[in-house]
Amino acid sequence: MPSRPTPRRTVLAAALGAAAAASLPAASSEASSQASPGTSSGPPGSGSPGSSGSSDPVSPSSSSVPGSAAVDYYAWTSADDWRRGTADGTRVRTGRRDGLVLDRPAGTLEYTDPHTGTKASWEYATWTAPVRTPPVPASEVIASWNAHAPAGTWIQTEVRGTYTDRTRTPWYVMGRWTAGDGPGDIRRTSVDGQGDGRSNVSTDTLAVDDPASGLRIASYELRLTLCRRAGSRLTPTVWRLGAMGSDVPDRFTVPASAPGSGAGHELRVPRYSQEIHKGQYPEYDNGGEAWCSPTSSQMVLAHWGRVPTAEELAWVNPDYADPQVCHAARFTYDYQYKGCGNWPFNAAYAATYRDVQAVVTRLRSLGDAEKLIRARIPVITSQSFLASELDGAGYGTAGHLMCVVGFTRQGDVVANDPASPTNAAVRRVYKRRQFENIWLRTKRYNAQGQVRSGSGGVCYLYFPVQPEERQRRVLRELGIR
Repeated sequence: MPSRPTPRRTVLAAALGAAAAASLPAASSEASSQASPGTSSGPPGSGSPGSSGSSDPVSPSSSSVPGSAAVDYYAWTSADDWRRGTADGTRVRTGRRDGLVLDRPAGTLEYTDPHTGTKASWEYATWTAPVRTPPVPASEVIASWNAHAPAGTWIQTEVRGTYTDRTRTPWYVMGRWTAGDGPGDIRRTSVDGQGDGRSNVSTDTLAVDDPASGLRIASYELRLTLCRRAGSRLTPTVWRLGAMGSDVPDRFTVPASAPGSGAGHELRVPRYSQEIHKGQYPEYDNGGEAWCSPTSSQMVLAHWGRVPTAEELAWVNPDYADPQVCHAARFTYDYQYKGCGNWPFNAAYAATYRDVQAVVTRLRSLGDAEKLIRARIPVITSQSFLASELDGAGYGTAGHLMCVVGFTRQGDVVANDPASPTNAAVRRVYKRRQFENIWLRTKRYNAQGQVRSGSGGVCYLYFPVQPEERQRRVLRELGIR
């Protein structure tokens, strides 16, 4: 059965008070020390809120209409963007994709991988983004990135928020990531046990503990730490660093929408079933039954003509169909979450392919999705539902990813649903009203009548480094550049 092992917004796990892997140190003369979970000190010169720079301009995707979903995605992608941040040992590398690289070590750290027990020394450098102030304070923040991290390198992404009462969160680790999993690599991992009694990190989502209290995150900073084996000349390259800050009201139902410009349009996206991989490589989240996220990611990558090479697939059993799905599962796997459904890790995997950009954000309506379909950009959506809430699915799930690839003339949703018995059965048509509700709501009831969370419109968007003008226009309208 398709599922994300742990639904997001309900998690205030007992692990909040438990010990977790240490955050990396700030760039300083004490670089070899490690801080306590999620509380690494700020970069040199950090002080009062907003000290690292001025806030950025308002994104057009934001909304301040009372009761509506406020969504603000912002990213740093260009040489000018990178130069506006605070660098300690990093530099800008210009080219087809401007990126941030490790130029000179700011220090050395010792990291013991909690998943392998391996202890190693790493040189590192840091980059801290200017303060981002969303037009509407956020109850959740999700960071995502696009990067290349060759063997022997990795990156860490952190976020620090300033609450509406002007106090601060600690620096929260939003992911330790590398593209590979060879003997010289760390294991990709989220970090459990991070919280300050007012907010917490659940795998990849920073959330205010009690949104009903009115407390929100008024602004945030992102920090990158680029690491390489001590003494090497290698470097990761980060092309995009962004975050989606949102305040989606708690709701069991959302207003019904009428079909728009996307009605009658359908993209030809390859169809892959996760179910045909049942039992394959159980070390990656118990095999194919839980691979909805990487299977969806691989479908959209194939839409853009991006597939692993024969050499990259040589490790997969040749008797397995669609080995690229196995490959995606392996290289999106989060060793702490013990699953392939980490949202930013899927986006980061997608962006390892040539000329692909990837973001994690929220959309506010099926109308937004229709605009993307018209622009030839599929939408990977996250939703939770009972079998009775989505006619034709034939299953219920605590969390599932699928690809929206079009809309019928009547406005119903055409989805490539990987929770299908065969590739041929992947194409489904779901009723518009049912689909938009299970995707956009933030609250739902499970089979036992208990209140559980919904994704509130979370999606992955994968698109070219050089989009067509119509694609660029639609992405810009949604606040994505």
